[in-house]
Amino acid sequence: MMDVNIIGGGVIGLSIAYELVKQGLTVAVFDRQQFGEEASWAGAGMLPPAKMECATTPGGQLRAASQPLWPEWSRCLQEESGIDNGYLNCGGLHVSLSEEVADWQNYVDDWRRTGTVVEELDSVSLRERAPFLSEQIQSGFYLPEMGQVRNPRHMKALLSACASRGVALHAGAPVIGFKTEGENVTGVRTPSGVHRAGQTVIAGGAWSPEVLSRLGIQCDLIPVQGQIVLLSMKRLLFRQVIEAGRRYLVPRSDGKILIGSTEKQAGFNKENTAEGVAGLIAFAQSVVPGLKEATFERAWAGLRPKSIDGLPYLGRVAGYQNLIMAAGHYRDGLQLSPITAKLIRQLICGEEPEISLEPFSCSRGIQTD
Repeated sequence: MMDVNIIGGGVIGLSIAYELVKQGLTVAVFDRQQFGEEASWAGAGMLPPAKMECATTPGGQLRAASQPLWPEWSRCLQEESGIDNGYLNCGGLHVSLSEEVADWQNYVDDWRRTGTVVEELDSVSLRERAPFLSEQIQSGFYLPEMGQVRNPRHMKALLSACASRGVALHAGAPVIGFKTEGENVTGVRTPSGVHRAGQTVIAGGAWSPEVLSRLGIQCDLIPVQGQIVLLSMKRLLFRQVIEAGRRYLVPRSDGKILIGSTEKQAGFNKENTAEGVAGLIAFAQSVVPGLKEATFERAWAGLRPKSIDGLPYLGRVAGYQNLIMAAGHYRDGLQLSPITAKLIRQLICGEEPEISLEPFSCSRGIQTD
C-alpha cells in the first residue's frame, strides 16, 4: 500500500510525486498513456518574472511563489537525473501589435505594478536593441528577468528523478474506477487491478473531469486547444523570448524557434489546422521578417485545462477526506508546477500551506452527485 496515489503523469503530477518522495513518502503515479505527452510536453516553457511583495491577486501570488523555486528545482533535477532541462534567464521582449494590445501604456504599467524590472523602449532604442524586429513595430519593453525551460527535457528529468527515488510509475494505466470506504478513497482501479493508498491526488489536466466522474463528481474544467509551430535556423536572429499579446516566439540555443499559440475550444481534438499553422507563421514573420528564411520543422497541438475562472483547483475535494485536486492550470502548468507540488506536499503532510488555498478551492467548480 502506498502513501499517495497520483492520477496524471504530466508536469503537475510528476512534480508532486517528486516533492512527496523527497519527504520519504511512498508514491505511485498513473497515466492513461505515456508520461508527460500531453499539455506538459506541448508548451513553450516560458517563465515570466514575478515578485511576491507586489502580488495582489491569487494568481499573481501563485506565480510569484513559484518563480524563485525554479533555479533550485532545475539544479536538483540535473544532479539527480543528469539531464539539463534548459533553464535559462534569457530575457524577454514585449512588442506592441495594434491587434494584440489595445491600451499599450496600461499594459506596461500593469507589468511595473508586479514589481518586475521593465525597460521601456521607444522606436529608436527598440531598433538598437532588436534590429531584427519589423519596422512596423514602434514600441516595446524588455524584461531582463524573463526565463525559460525546455519542456520535453524537463519532463525527462522529472521522470528520471522520480524513478531513481522509487516512485512507482504506471504508464498506459487509465483509472477506470475507485475503491472507497465511507468518506475515504482507499484505492484506484486500473485494468491491472486495485492499487491502494492512504491519499489520492487528481492531477489529470484536461482529463480530470473524466476521472472524477467515476466518483460521481462533476468538475467544471474544459480543454482549450493550443497549436504550436516549430521552425529552425542555422543562425538565430534573436535569443530572447518575444511576446505580442498572448502569442510568442521562443528561441532555443540549438536554432529552434517555437511559435505559439492559438486558443480554441475544440473538445479533445489535437489536430493541427491549416488556418492555425498559417496564422502562427504569418504572425512570426510580421514580428521578425527574417523568419521567412527559416525552415519549417513541424507543428503540434496540446490541450490546456481551463477551470471555471482560469485559476487552478488546489485542495481537498468535498465528500472525501483524502481526495485532493491539483488541476486546471490553463496556460501556466509548467510555470506553476514547483509551487503546486510544494503546496500539495504541505497539505498532505499536515503543514500550513504557505499560500492560502481558499481562492483555489475545489468548491468553485466541483460538485458531487
